Amino acid sequence: MALLERVSTLVRANLNDLIDKAEDPEKMLKQVITDMQNQLLQVKTQVALALADQHLLEKKQKEHEEKSADWMRRAELAVAKGQEDLARAAIERSMGFGEMGANFAEQVADQRMQVENLKTALRKLEHKLAEAQAKCDLLLAQHRRSRAISKAADAQTTAADGSKAAAFDRMKHKVARNEAVGQAKAELTGTDNVEDRLEELEKQEKVDQILAEIKAKREAVQ
Repeated sequence: MALLERVSTLVRANLNDLIDKAEDPEKMLKQVITDMQNQLLQVKTQVALALADQHLLEKKQKEHEEKSADWMRRAELAVAKGQEDLARAAIERSMGFGEMGANFAEQVADQRMQVENLKTALRKLEHKLAEAQAKCDLLLAQHRRSRAISKAADAQTTAADGSKAAAFDRMKHKVARNEAVGQAKAELTGTDNVEDRLEELEKQEKVDQILAEIKAKREAVQ
């Protein structure tokens, strides 16, 4: 059967070799599992159909064997009654049903063998499917772990990049220079304030002097 050949191919498949050869092991294993699940469903259906055919053949075998035995009893009755011609006809009928019963018996044996082959293939495929599912889970875990390690390595490489370090140093120097410029401006602004205050004092002193002179003149006139 073509179905058994496909199942046999899947069962014989070495998953480790498939993983090593695949460009995308995760995708490949998922496809293998999907194929196995589909084949498993087909094999289960075939087992059910084969068992149904076996039961039907066994029923036909039993019916023909019973008819053969019934016609033989009739032949014995005809002999007992002294009717040899009728007995011969009954024996021929019994032989005919007996031959058909024997043919059905051969078909039943063949069918039983086919059912056992299908059952064996089903068990092997179930085992292989469980193995593939376990390997798929393991592969997914390994894939996630390797991806995390790769990202960590990329981050370390980026951190150790000379150009990035140089850019960082330039930025640090720029910030320090801006701080120095700001501090200098603040100091200059502070100096300007002192000078303004001194000028204001001198101005007020002159105002006071003029005011005193005016008062002195008024007092002299009086």
